[in-house]
Parts: sequence; structure tokens; C-alpha cells
Amino acid sequence: MVLTGYSWLFLSAAFLSVGAEITITPQPAKPSEGDNITLAVQGLSGDLLAYNWYAGPTLSLSYLVASYIVSTGDETPGPAHTGREAVRPDGGLDIQGVLPRHSGTYILQTLNRQFQTEVGYGHLQVYEILAPPVVTANSTALVERRDTLYLTCSSPSPAEVRWFFNGEALPITIRLGLSPDGRVLTRHGVRREEAGAYQCEVWNPVSVSRSEPINLTVYFGPERVAILQDSTTRTGCTIKVDFNTSLTLWCVSRSCPEPEYVWAFNGRALKNDGQDHLNISSMTAAQEGTYTCIAKNPKTLLSGSASVVVKLSAAVVATMIVPVPSRPMEGQDVTLTVPGYPKDLLVYAWYRGPASEPNRLLSQLPSGNWIAGPAHTGREVGFPNCSLLVQKLNLTDAGRYTLKTVTLQGKTETLEVELQVAHLE
Repeated sequence: MVLTGYSWLFLSAAFLSVGAEITITPQPAKPSEGDNITLAVQGLSGDLLAYNWYAGPTLSLSYLVASYIVSTGDETPGPAHTGREAVRPDGGLDIQGVLPRHSGTYILQTLNRQFQTEVGYGHLQVYEILAPPVVTANSTALVERRDTLYLTCSSPSPAEVRWFFNGEALPITIRLGLSPDGRVLTRHGVRREEAGAYQCEVWNPVSVSRSEPINLTVYFGPERVAILQDSTTRTGCTIKVDFNTSLTLWCVSRSCPEPEYVWAFNGRALKNDGQDHLNISSMTAAQEGTYTCIAKNPKTLLSGSASVVVKLSAAVVATMIVPVPSRPMEGQDVTLTVPGYPKDLLVYAWYRGPASEPNRLLSQLPSGNWIAGPAHTGREVGFPNCSLLVQKLNLTDAGRYTLKTVTLQGKTETLEVELQVAHLE
């Protein structure tokens, strides 16, 4: 009998399989897509007439890849032939440029001259060359302890997944949740130390591919708000400053993002354009008091504050009159400040020249209000700390100014100063 085409398939059904066990082994053992592979056969016995190769779980015609006649070398493709398969004379099966869809069960059926058949089974797993996965997040900017992070690793491959944080393998922690397939990572109540770069990696035995990093920012604070002077923490302290010297206060905190800063003096907001430092350019008694820094985080909506007390040093408590600025120019304003003015002050009066009634510019009453005197020009203003503001100076404002003070105990003191006004050229 001469066998052609598929005719022996039907003959073989009438005979029992006999002989040694046939084994089928892929070479290489872990092929990747695009490789040329061979399903090598061991355990063939007897004088064989033909081979049938199937790509499927049963000896079904629909799974038939090819039939091969040993004596003639004739090969007949079957319904499952993809154009890449070829039967070898030794019974093996070559597959050129193997693809992941070639994975599965393969069956070799042999026929000997006694028209007996043997069957061997093997499995082929083709591993794909993996494309980089993509990591997406519910948000890349979260508030500490309030928000939950969800990261998803997307890949068309069913490969295994592992996660990386700042380039290192991500350790499994109590708060780290992973979906059963490892592709969704959850962090409840995210912490600041969890800010950084996240990546996922897909892998199989022949290929590894990692995603581009996605960067997470965690907002927190402000915390530990403090006021510094010359790099020294002064929060809650009293800072002593020499008269007419400068002072810079710095506000610091732990916060992400950098907070917005508001400065206040004795409870009243100062104009400082949100800067983290405050400059006091020329210290006078009028600037003694409590300075407060308020740090506000626009993302967490939290705030914190710190305060210091600033006072003139004891060495300058002696009463004197000091013009600020010291050499004002024509058209400028000048303030005649009085460091060390009596704290138990009852009334005071300013004079343009000697202390006489015709020369009186203004007086302050016990009520705190001041009244204009005969020499008042409309440009002078008095303050509770005895200071006198003269606005829009002209050259005739130069000369002697006299201050007379009276304390609650009836002590009277008279001070004088010579004001110089520079000509504006």
C-alpha cells in the first residue's frame, strides 16, 4: 500500500500504539519571538513510514500541521500550518521566526510498517520580546495623610510585573497594596517619604522592560515654624537690638511646597510681599514689640506661626532725640524719634526753637490725642512714643527743635536737637 496525503490518518485509527515513549523537547528550551526553533524528538522506534504533527491538544484534523512520508520526503501541509513549519527527516519539526501564537501543546504521531502508531506529546512556550509598560496615576500631587495613591501598570503582555521606587525594587510594606495581578499599586494616606519616581517592570524568562518614571509629589506642612536671627533660632525669645542698627528676621519651616509668609507687628499685618524675611533697617523705640511670622501652605491649607519680642538694648535707654533719616533732604519727611522716652509719660509738647508758647508745634494730652500749637504748619504729626513727624521738609525747617515731657510722677525733662536739611539740587 502506498500512503499519500492524509490517507494513513484513517488507517492508523485501527491499530494500537506500541513501542517506547516518545518525548518532544523545544530547542532552544526558552525561545523568544522571532527565534528559529526545533521541536526535537527522542524515543522513535521501528521502521517508520510517516509522521503527523499536530498543534493542539487532540489528534484532530483541524490541528494538523503537516504529514510527512519518510520514504519520499514528501510533506503535506495541514489546516493548522502557518507557513513557518517544516518536518525534518528525523521526525522533528522546525518553526521559522516563531511567534507567541505558536505556544501550546504539540503532538507527534508516527506510523510504522506494521501500520502501528505511536504518539508523543510536548509543550512549546514562546516568550514575547516585551515593550515598555506605561505607569499612570490617579494624581501626581497628593496631600500627606489625606490622599490615596493609585498607580496602574499597563502592558498588552500577560507577563509578570514588579515595581520600583527611585530606581530600587519597591519593598512590600503594611500600607502597600497590590492587586492580584500586581498591576495596580495602592498607598493609603500617602507619606512625604513616598514622594519620588515610580516605575513598573514587566518580565518573562527571556525579556525585561521597564517603564518611564512617573514622579509623585507629596504636599505637607508647614511644620516647626521658627524665626531665626543670624542662623540662630529665636522663637519665643526677646531680641535686644542697639539703637539705629539694622535687624533681619528669617522665617523657616518644613513645608512642601514652600509656604506663603505673612509678617505681623503687634498683631497688625505688615506689607512684606510674602517674603520669608523681614528687615528692620534702623531700630528705634517705635519698632519695639512682638513680631510674628505666619506660614501658610496653599496646597494643604494648613498654617503655623512663630513670634519674637524685639526691644532696644539697655545701653540706649537714655532719652535722646534722633532724626530718622539723620540727614534728610529738602522735600523728604523726617521723624524725630525719642529712644528711651518715659514709659510713665503723662503729657509732652514739641517746640520749634526754645520751649515757649509761641513756638509750640503740638502737645499730646493724657487721652493720647494731640492738639496743634501756634507754630503748627499742618505738616507736623505727633505719636504716643513722643516722636514728631515733619512732612515735606523745606530749608526753613532746619534748626532747633525742643521736646518737653512730664511723667505721671510730675518729673519734667527737656531735650533739644538741631535738625539739618540738605538742599535738593
